Amino acid sequence: MERFPTSLLERIEASIYLAAGYILSLAAAALLGFAVWEAIGLFSSHNLAGAIVRLLDRVLLALMIAEIIYTVARFSREGHLEAEPFLVVGVIAAVRRMLVITAESTVDMSLESAHFLAVLAELGLLSLAIVCFAFAIFLIRRR
Repeated sequence: MERFPTSLLERIEASIYLAAGYILSLAAAALLGFAVWEAIGLFSSHNLAGAIVRLLDRVLLALMIAEIIYTVARFSREGHLEAEPFLVVGVIAAVRRMLVITAESTVDMSLESAHFLAVLAELGLLSLAIVCFAFAIFLIRRR
């Protein structure tokens, strides 16, 4: 008799994960479509660097969403979360931010300016985060 409420809750949980996975899939597909559309517009206005940076930024964001979809699908199948997919999302997010920062910083920037020092500090922290994520992935795979 006690099994029925538990079974019902498990089915509701599975339905929520399934709906979230579909919504994330649609969001990733829309993001890629808009990225291509936006890049075409920037290419046509002869803003090649801006188009490439924007396209790369959006594609990496879509990869992050794909990794989350993978995690949701795996959790719904196996019933437990794993840390590695989240660490991969962290690596992709940090690399994505680094690429955007460096692309935006190609304009004239004085080495003594506060903005340059802030960008340099952020790049250093992102590099440290990537090393930490990679080390954590190494430790997880090693066990």
